[in-house]
Amino acid sequence: MKREKTLLVFVSIFALSFLSPFCQAEPDKKADLETLRNTGEIFAEVAEKVSPAVVFISTEQQVTQRLPENYFNPFEDFQNDEFFKRFFGPQFRQRQQQQQPRERKQVRRSQGSGVIISADGYILTNNHVVKDANTITVKLSDDKELKAKVVGTDPETDIAVIKVEGNDLPTAQLGDSDTLKVGQWVLAIGNPFGLSHTVTAGIVSAKGRTNIGLPDVQFQDFIQTDAAINFGNSGGPLINIDGQVIGINSAIYSSSGGYMGIGFAIPVNIAKYVYEQIVSEGKVIRGYIGIYGQDVTPEMAELLGAKGQKGIVVHRLVEDSPAAKGGLQNGDIIIKKDGKAIDSWDTFRNEVARTAPGTKLELTVIRDGKEEKVTIELATRPGQTAPADEEEEQAADKIGITVQNLTSDMARQFGFKNETGVVVTAVEQGSPAENAQITVGTLILEVNRQKVKDVEEFRDLIKKSGNSILLYVRQDDISRYIVIKIGE
Repeated sequence: MKREKTLLVFVSIFALSFLSPFCQAEPDKKADLETLRNTGEIFAEVAEKVSPAVVFISTEQQVTQRLPENYFNPFEDFQNDEFFKRFFGPQFRQRQQQQQPRERKQVRRSQGSGVIISADGYILTNNHVVKDANTITVKLSDDKELKAKVVGTDPETDIAVIKVEGNDLPTAQLGDSDTLKVGQWVLAIGNPFGLSHTVTAGIVSAKGRTNIGLPDVQFQDFIQTDAAINFGNSGGPLINIDGQVIGINSAIYSSSGGYMGIGFAIPVNIAKYVYEQIVSEGKVIRGYIGIYGQDVTPEMAELLGAKGQKGIVVHRLVEDSPAAKGGLQNGDIIIKKDGKAIDSWDTFRNEVARTAPGTKLELTVIRDGKEEKVTIELATRPGQTAPADEEEEQAADKIGITVQNLTSDMARQFGFKNETGVVVTAVEQGSPAENAQITVGTLILEVNRQKVKDVEEFRDLIKKSGNSILLYVRQDDISRYIVIKIGE
């Protein structure tokens, strides 16, 4: 009897332990569903709050198309007919040809999105949405249509400010994109393919994206998101779950022209700066330092006597620029700005651009292995980069290397004695230079049989070169000629 009771207790305990996960599964499932419901409610509240401030923008642009010389004339066969020749005379065809217009006017239409940020009608959108538009029509959330005018544009960030006449218009609150974190929920609201006030959800996939294939956008610091963005979303807001605008949707990465899970938005802090400048000054005024630079690699830092340091390296000074006047030099590694560590070249450029002209910056640099302080007073940045400057940069980049003037530290490290030239401090993977076996530490003595004294002279010679470039170099105490083929 005692044994039966013991067995019964054991079986009961075993049964309870076996069934307990299934009993617990039901409450867990309910909790998960409740979490999903709460998340959905938050999304719905945000969409309801912000959607009235999102507008549909349609534009029209008058374009003149020049007709080709062989433009098809549907009456040409009739003009050659004997009946027409007898009836209208032999000069009929000639008169028709003279009267044939060689140009044709067309209307080009496009569409996008925008977000109202002031009750009196100021709207943020993309520059590429309203660029060269002759007429701009804004449709509000209540389907009311208003004509808009361009207040100002900034192609270098792809931001535009337009305005409609109105009072007490619904507005969206601008947030702080600097506080945004990777992984946070975001919503994109816009008019993809003309489908007004479409809401999509996703997360912040990354921050600080640059070099995404927008050559006109000089200042890139994009938020990457997987919230669906398509044609027509451009200029619409990217929203956090507090219902604040934290970005202006601008571009997608796609091999098909449609959504592939990678979209980009301009941080709202950049958009705010541009908006304030346009409204108060009529244009965007930026700080200017006058250097070309790049991120420091570990190999580059070691070559420049700054092993283990992070920052940016100066590889070119603009003549008579604030940097040149303030004492910066080619090969300087800038590690701090006003005591704050520098993350990257793109971040540094953006911060300088958003700093008022006349501001003095204290830069901490590593020069020949020693730490120094340099004070630079910012000037006003010129408009677009001069075409000549762009050509020089492209000329230097086309073979895929970065070079620095030969310093005493480099000469000692590599055993270069009484030499003049430039030292390769970085080689782009898959570039013509890498294919020609140019390596970090290579000393370039000549370009196309002309001696090289410094970086500027090297750039000039490369710029003037064709698709085959003859370099005279020294590698591992061996001097030799190397031919670099461009475009192979």
